[in-house]
Amino acid sequence: MTRCERLLEVLEARGLDAALVHRPENVRYLTGYTGEGCAFICRRETAIVTDFRYVEQAQRQAPGLPVAQTTAECRERERVRELTDACGVRTLAVESDFLSYDDHEALRRAVPFVELRSLGGAVEKLREIKDAGEIECISRACEIASRAFVNILERIHPGMTEKQVQILLDYEMLSLGSEANAFDTIAAAGANGSLPHAIPSDYIIQPGDLLTLDFGAKVGGYCSDLTRTVAFGRVRPELREIYDLVLEAHLAALSALRPGAICADIDRIARDMIDARHPGAFGHSLGHGVGLYIHEQPRVASGSKTALLPGHAITIEPGVYIPGLGGCRIEDTAILTADGYLDPVTAPKQFIEL
Repeated sequence: MTRCERLLEVLEARGLDAALVHRPENVRYLTGYTGEGCAFICRRETAIVTDFRYVEQAQRQAPGLPVAQTTAECRERERVRELTDACGVRTLAVESDFLSYDDHEALRRAVPFVELRSLGGAVEKLREIKDAGEIECISRACEIASRAFVNILERIHPGMTEKQVQILLDYEMLSLGSEANAFDTIAAAGANGSLPHAIPSDYIIQPGDLLTLDFGAKVGGYCSDLTRTVAFGRVRPELREIYDLVLEAHLAALSALRPGAICADIDRIARDMIDARHPGAFGHSLGHGVGLYIHEQPRVASGSKTALLPGHAITIEPGVYIPGLGGCRIEDTAILTADGYLDPVTAPKQFIEL
């Protein structure tokens, strides 16, 4: 069964005739097409709606799917009206969490006899469980990012700026075969390490600093996500204690991964360990799903009742962040299997002094 056919089963169970998909990751997942435009999914016809610039690309990436070409005189919403009329559509699901209000209203006016309903994350739900091809891409992306990290260890040193380390790491991932960064690389040294999503700056790394690197490669559109923290020479005892604690929490959470485990329970394992010594210093969730987009379902967080299943790809990323002192985060991307998990991240986790 194709991915479009799986979505159609969901639509039919909800009493919906068709779907109009705009989110790029969802269009790619369903059709393979990566350009601009949208995908019209219906039992009678599935089509890519796009303009002249992307027609050939759509034909190459989604062979067998017709392309409804838009023009200045016949815009996207007019093409959608033609498709809904031809297929007898009366209920059309749209990505209400992605379309702007203006675009939604323009579409509603263009198809006045069609009821627009929310797609409600149906495609994202299908994307949660990765198949063998998706797992291969994520694993390869993890391998590239891991190798890039190891390769730069002998080249980074005090006196470099955070931006210079970021550029070096990004270049290394691209050189090793990454299609693009999975997200903007984080490089946070010294006191900046207390910022979980720090933006690399002109701060000059000093002896005694910890440097946190959060980065990921991309293969076949699929992301990897990993974080490593390294020391430049001897660090303060408080920083070493933080590192050891974060590593202990990271390994404990990983060891609890198995099908059926509840996400909130995994989060609690790491959170309780950190809160016992640094209350309130671990303020974000333990992890999240990874796939075509860097943050997907399921959330590995307190309050999440999701049971892990084979094919879930998630991050495990505990951290400690203390303003004025610094911080540490250690993260892997893990993939659930039938009897446990696969960890394709090979970057070393032991305390590294450069």
